Amino acid sequence: MESIVSRVVLITGGAKGIGLACAQHFAKLGDKVAITYNSTKPTGDFFAVKCDVTSQTEVDAAFTAVEEKLGPVQVLVSNAGITKDLLLLRMSETDFSSVIDANLTGAYRVCKRATQSMLRARSGRIILMSSVVGLLGSAGQANYAASKAGLVGFARSLARELGSRTITVNVVAPGPVETDMTAALTQEQRDNMLNAVPLGRMATAQEIASVVAFLASQDAGYITGAVIPVDGGLGMGH
Repeated sequence: MESIVSRVVLITGGAKGIGLACAQHFAKLGDKVAITYNSTKPTGDFFAVKCDVTSQTEVDAAFTAVEEKLGPVQVLVSNAGITKDLLLLRMSETDFSSVIDANLTGAYRVCKRATQSMLRARSGRIILMSSVVGLLGSAGQANYAASKAGLVGFARSLARELGSRTITVNVVAPGPVETDMTAALTQEQRDNMLNAVPLGRMATAQEIASVVAFLASQDAGYITGAVIPVDGGLGMGH
């Protein structure tokens, strides 16, 4: 699968993990790729813009920089997010609201900004990064699960709003993925996690990126409002 024409692709949270794998995949397809980061500036050949998605001002500035450098964003991958895992009785309101703001309201901010140019072009692809936890639930992750579940309703509403303009909006819901975060788990924690996965292993970030790239391709032109699980069967039945 390769892009017929080079598109402008923006990936939020593209400095590492799934976001970086997506950036690398789109670059191999010949697309012009921009990424946002929030702390350490990434290395590599991508056009990188510092952006905290909890700030509308920074989101607007990031899009303006990408538009001036590469052109209007044609594919948006909303991947930036955070976790603050705590049991409910230990979770402060700030712990809850900050995760919702970054993961769900942050997606609203970048999608609203991206659709300005997509509506004019009457074309676009939006992919939101959710999680199997959004539908499965996870003890100690009520804030994270709520934010990821919210993306489903958000995406499906946008799919209905924007479909007449040939803009598709879809959700990818990964299960356990081999990243720096999961690499820090103890063997016992890894074993407990994988015991629940029918395929018995974690996904690679590249496997997630491949699905994201498919949803952005012409082959997926008739798919919108979908939630695509890439979870080894962990969340099947939802």
